Amino acid sequence: MQFRYIGRSGLRVSPICLGTMTFASQCDEAEAFRIMDKAYEAGINFFDTAELYPVPPDAALAGETERIVGRWLRTKPRDSIILATKVAGGANGWFVPPIRHGLTAMDRFHIERAVEGSLKRLGTEYIDLYQMHWPDTLVPIEESLRAFDALVQSGKVRYIGTSNDTAYGTTKALMTSYYEKLCRFESIQNNFSLLNRRALDEIAALCRAERISLLPYSPLGGGVLSGKYNQNPRAKGRFSDYMTSSNKRQRLMAARFMNDQTLASTQEYLRIAAEAGLDPVTMAIAWSKQFDFVASTIIGATSAAQLDASLSALHVTLSSELLKACDEVHAKYLYPMG
Repeated sequence: MQFRYIGRSGLRVSPICLGTMTFASQCDEAEAFRIMDKAYEAGINFFDTAELYPVPPDAALAGETERIVGRWLRTKPRDSIILATKVAGGANGWFVPPIRHGLTAMDRFHIERAVEGSLKRLGTEYIDLYQMHWPDTLVPIEESLRAFDALVQSGKVRYIGTSNDTAYGTTKALMTSYYEKLCRFESIQNNFSLLNRRALDEIAALCRAERISLLPYSPLGGGVLSGKYNQNPRAKGRFSDYMTSSNKRQRLMAARFMNDQTLASTQEYLRIAAEAGLDPVTMAIAWSKQFDFVASTIIGATSAAQLDASLSALHVTLSSELLKACDEVHAKYLYPMG
């Protein structure tokens, strides 16, 4: 397996990362252990979680995913794992409830207390990659970065990253780090898939120019690219739950990824995968991890059996002909030309 470095950091990670947001909600601890064991045995050394997980968010369960990951972590050599987690923020995050401290902002008070909670739940002395879960438009980025810098200087955090951010927001943070002589974001974790190529517009150029890495999440477009919603629009999954959610933003997100265009393009991707002899899940993840600005693509599972197709992408490189066919589908259904 060819490991990759995250940004300019010393974090050397597998090209696939195991995400854990389903643990404690869509799967219990025993199954979560089987999922993590299977990924670890396949060579995955990168695991991603967050203080507010599981998703869908539930104030009563918030933090339980980190506890499960922490209990599993004690069964493995700590230095064999690159562990990433996130501080909840920002104040305008689309699904962040006021779950802890009565705050959701990226101020120093929240960051300092949040990291202590994560360290305790994870049962570790340090976090390899500590990420800002959502950008905060209320608290100045200078305050957030000074808090993160203090955590790095203390040894509680090795490196920092951001998530769900824009090219502008990330660039502003990088420039602030440069001029204020503070630690900088080495990664940006954003939604990126065959159904959502927005990162190719500006984020890709930023990553290449500033040597930071994209950590794509939702490479299956919330499960849409597996084809299950083509077979049954009400198939069990996150978006089928979101379609009937009382949360308006969740309903809008489901509509964005489950509509006539995305389902039609997914049908074409299913055909392309079948002709190439690939599981559509394998093809979608292999597409995501191919880019030079991507360090590791984040996958998820609710059962160990679900991992098979995802982990197969570790050993798949898509041909230029297949990539061209995917680009033609994208142009036809998502960005029609002329």
